[in-house]
Amino acid sequence: MRSFNYSKIKDKKWDSEVLGLVASIYRYQGKQELYLKQKPEELNKLIEIAKIQSTEASNEIEGIVTTSVRLKQLVEEKTTPRNRNEQEIAGYRDVLNIIHESFDAIPISKNYILQMHKIMFSYMNNPIAGQTKNVQNYISATYPDGHTEILFTPLSPFETPEALDKICSEYNKVIGNFELEPLIVIPIFIHDFLCIHPFNDGNGRMSRLLTLLLLYRSGYMVGQYISIEKAIADTKGSYYKALADADKLWHEEKNDPKPFIKYMPGVILACYREFEARVTIAEKSGGRRTSYDIVKEFVLNKIGTFTKQKAMMACPSLGSSSVESALKKLVEDGTLTRWGAGRKTHYVRSDAAL
Repeated sequence: MRSFNYSKIKDKKWDSEVLGLVASIYRYQGKQELYLKQKPEELNKLIEIAKIQSTEASNEIEGIVTTSVRLKQLVEEKTTPRNRNEQEIAGYRDVLNIIHESFDAIPISKNYILQMHKIMFSYMNNPIAGQTKNVQNYISATYPDGHTEILFTPLSPFETPEALDKICSEYNKVIGNFELEPLIVIPIFIHDFLCIHPFNDGNGRMSRLLTLLLLYRSGYMVGQYISIEKAIADTKGSYYKALADADKLWHEEKNDPKPFIKYMPGVILACYREFEARVTIAEKSGGRRTSYDIVKEFVLNKIGTFTKQKAMMACPSLGSSSVESALKKLVEDGTLTRWGAGRKTHYVRSDAAL
């Protein structure tokens, strides 16, 4: 079985791209902490939006979907699951809430990972929920002509419990001894977790929940306000390519983790930038600015088409009717062009609608 020694990572040389990403995240993290101290009450709506987007995106990556109305009701715990997909969504919601509320009381250990996995499947009759896999699993791709190709073979069921224990102990050691920058070791831990693929089902979702947990415990809280899972879903092709590139020669302990190390901080940095953009709009919504002014601020900085829902997420200080009224005025004054009708309605800046 592959050995795991995270202390060796500190001997690696990182290029300017990796170091630049880490330095940029430091700067945004400091600005976020300042904003949280000054105006914490303004962020509650961002938390609600992020929970919905995180639950939707992480499950959608795995093909688990429901309607937007049902999703919102499930996340807000205003309904109960009706089918298998909704059971899986509700389980993800519960683990996400636990991480949001109690991240500092969740140790990084095999037993706690197993407990979270069990909670994620608590709405289903899954006899091995909370247990490591009992059959060999494979990471494969199915092509349009119907044939399937095995891309990577994870560790065997026999090796899995020990490997899961080992990566947790190695992570805790290097973090506890301040040997490594968390933004470097977190992607390595997550990549190793996915290569182990410890469960029969739910590995991808668990990896994204663990990403949040590790980031929060290291002080990187942006995922509470901007969905990291959605940022991953929006760059799914790059996500899978980075993992595949980092997988090569993993069993032989000759793999290069840099592709995934570059990918994850890039996603985190994008989320910090999105956070800054949204709180900037929220700050400008103070004083005597109208809902029209606030939505126009978002519109003039938006490239491409967008929906009313997107505008609401970008302007969390406004209600649905205020955003709708502002969009209507922006169409009337020629700032926006409206396309479609009903649920298919979307908007684009008129200076781009050629």
